Amino acid sequence: MPMIDVDFTATLFDKPLRWGSADGLGRTAPDSATRNSRRFELEVSFSSDAPTTVFFGPSGAGKSLTLQAVAGLLRPSTGHVRINGRTLFDSDAGVDVPPSKRATGFLFQDYALFPHLSVRANVAFGLTDWRRRRLSAAQAGHVEALLESFGLAELAETRPAHLSGGQRQRVALARALAPRPQLLLLDEPFAALNPLLRDSLRAELAAVRRHWNVPMLMISHDVDDVLAVGDVVCVFENGRIVREIDLRSGQSRDVVRRELAPGAPDSNEPGRVRLRRMLLSAVHTDGSRDNVPP
Repeated sequence: MPMIDVDFTATLFDKPLRWGSADGLGRTAPDSATRNSRRFELEVSFSSDAPTTVFFGPSGAGKSLTLQAVAGLLRPSTGHVRINGRTLFDSDAGVDVPPSKRATGFLFQDYALFPHLSVRANVAFGLTDWRRRRLSAAQAGHVEALLESFGLAELAETRPAHLSGGQRQRVALARALAPRPQLLLLDEPFAALNPLLRDSLRAELAAVRRHWNVPMLMISHDVDDVLAVGDVVCVFENGRIVREIDLRSGQSRDVVRRELAPGAPDSNEPGRVRLRRMLLSAVHTDGSRDNVPP
């Protein structure tokens, strides 16, 4: 049984255009949600038992929406989402587990730390709710262990505004791991970092995954991120996964199109170079953005 099993569809609309003037100002038509909106069809199907699965592809291809569907922040129209044999969403069975009950940890691109809370309070946040505002002794010990593990113990009372980019990422990772999730979801975890920090933090993230033994779903536009952290890559295009690449073996499997993309890699090339070319050939490289919601 695969650790992650996802097969769903979703139809999304962005904000409706307003009519009455060329720049979109004016009254919104009653039926504008379907007549004036842009429509995006998300059709995602994949399963994986890899330690780290990376969503790779151009902006607007559906990667973040898929991550949100797994986390329960977006409700698919049809299909299912299962983690470790547990059904989180099933349209036929009427199952839709709330985000807080899905046992997933989410690392947002901008880290989304609470600016008014200390490092310790940010890490502990996911362990409390409106009914249970105080940590148990075991939970408090777990938070202190996380702070020590991530090198944050001396910064425990510091506010996020006084942290470096790498330190903020460590706080966000520790917070995501605090509830002991079954799956860690990362939305471009290195995008907000200084390029000089990325190599060390890629290695640190890989070490975190091994130490905590938690599988990861990660989004990235950066080939170096993929090669440093990923085990399996799902290449997105226009709301679908069009190719799966196993970075452990260097094998590529087309999911939608059968022919290899132009510029397919030469099998005689060194492994890392060949994988880099394989990834780059699998996506559009003209920098264009599909006409889809953010």
